[in-house]
Amino acid sequence: MKKIGIFYGTTTGSTLEVAEMIARELNVNPQDVHDVARTAPSDVAGYDVIILGASTWGAGDLQEDMAGFLDGLQSLDLEGKEVAIFGCGDESMADTFCNSVGEIYHRLHNTKAMFIAPFSNDGYHYDHSASDVNGMIVGLCIDNVNHPEKTEARVKAWCEEIKKECE
Repeated sequence: MKKIGIFYGTTTGSTLEVAEMIARELNVNPQDVHDVARTAPSDVAGYDVIILGASTWGAGDLQEDMAGFLDGLQSLDLEGKEVAIFGCGDESMADTFCNSVGEIYHRLHNTKAMFIAPFSNDGYHYDHSASDVNGMIVGLCIDNVNHPEKTEARVKAWCEEIKKECE
């Protein structure tokens, strides 16, 4: 399997928890799970697959640490890298649910990275999300506020998709 690095931005710890769940499902070593508040964007160079995760705040804003990390990533040539995205949000914020996933996707679009592991929007309830592109979520969206009972199954299903795409 390709070398996977997980890079997350967290404020309350929710995104860290999901990053750790993903790491367990994919057998990613804890040393390859990085808090972007303490990581240089250039650290992605050692990985074939980059998994990026952040929460959505306020009026659909990207988590602060991830926003800064993306500024650095945008200046890199990520050709040959596969990127998967996950995010935490709250479906009761129906106009901005998991916008962070879409924000990461759109901001890295010109880096030559290949995006992997989109996720079906079945079972989600929102009016609008920047993560929804043509009826498919461009990554994994987690709502531990309203639907914590769905988190484990969604993480497992998404990780299975990553495993298939990274063989």
